[in-house]
Amino acid sequence: MTSTQTSPYVLCEDLFKIYKIADLEVVALRGLDLSVMPGEVVAIVGASGSGKSTLLNILAGYDAPSAGGVSVGGNDLLRMNMGDIEEYRRDVVGFVWQQTSRNMFPYLSAVENVALPMMLTEMPGRERKERAEHLLDLVGLGHRLGHTPERLSGGEQQRVAIAVALANHPPLLLADEPTGELDNATAAEILDLFGVVNQEFDTTILIVTHDPDIAHKVGRVVMIRDGKMSTEIRRRVTFQRVSGSANTDQPLEEFILVDASGRVQIPREYLEDLRIRDRARVEVENDAVTLRPEEL
Repeated sequence: MTSTQTSPYVLCEDLFKIYKIADLEVVALRGLDLSVMPGEVVAIVGASGSGKSTLLNILAGYDAPSAGGVSVGGNDLLRMNMGDIEEYRRDVVGFVWQQTSRNMFPYLSAVENVALPMMLTEMPGRERKERAEHLLDLVGLGHRLGHTPERLSGGEQQRVAIAVALANHPPLLLADEPTGELDNATAAEILDLFGVVNQEFDTTILIVTHDPDIAHKVGRVVMIRDGKMSTEIRRRVTFQRVSGSANTDQPLEEFILVDASGRVQIPREYLEDLRIRDRARVEVENDAVTLRPEEL
C-alpha cells in the first residue's frame, strides 16, 4: 500500500507528560517526537514504565500532555475544549484495550456492543445494525452476532473489540497490547486482522506491544525508552501492512533517532563499553560523528 500524502497524520513534537503523585513528580514523557504518515502501521515497543501507554492515552484524548505539541489529522489536541475532545474520541480515533473486559459491556451481545458507539451519531437504528453486522462479518464473527462476551473466547472478544473500535469509521486505530492476553496462534490471527483493517479502510494504526518478533511483522517499529523515542527499525518496503506471521526474508534497517532539538539516545551498552559517563568528546571526522570518552 502507498500513500500520496506527505504530511504526517500523527505528529508529536517535544511532548512532555508529568504526573504528580503526592509530593513527587513522575515524568512519563520527556521531549518525545513521533511522526506517523496516513495509512501507516507502526508498532511501539518499550519496557514497562517507558511511556508507551501514556503516549497512546494522549493520542486517544484520554489524557492531556503537560507541554509540547501533538496533532492528529490536523486536530491540535492541546487546543481542544471538552466538547472537541468528545467529538474527537467519537469520530477520529478507535481504541482497543489489552483487557478484553474493557472493550465490551458484558450484558450486551456482540452486535449490540458494536452498534453502541453509533448511538452517539445521527445514524438511523437500522443502519447501525447493518453496519454492526458488516463489521462483525469483516472480523470473522458473522456467526456470533447474538453472543454475549462470556460465550466468546478471548480471541473472539478481541475481534469484537476491533469491530467496536471501527464502529464510527475512525481514521486512526490505537491498540494497547491487544495480543497480551492471547496465545501465540490467536495473537497472530489478531495481527492479521489489523492487516485486513489497514488494507480495507486505509486506517492508520499504532500498536503498543511486547512481541519480540514485531519488527518482522510490520513495516516500522519505534522503540521508546525513558519517555523518548530512541531507535527505529524499518523494512525497506514502506507502508507494508501488519501480518501475524514473521517475514524474515526482507532485510531490516535500524536507526538511532535524532529529535528536533538534536538529541539522541546512545544505547547504554555502548556507553559502558566506551566507559562514557556524564561527559564525552564529540568530533566530526570523515563525514561521521565520533563520540569518545572524556579522558581521550
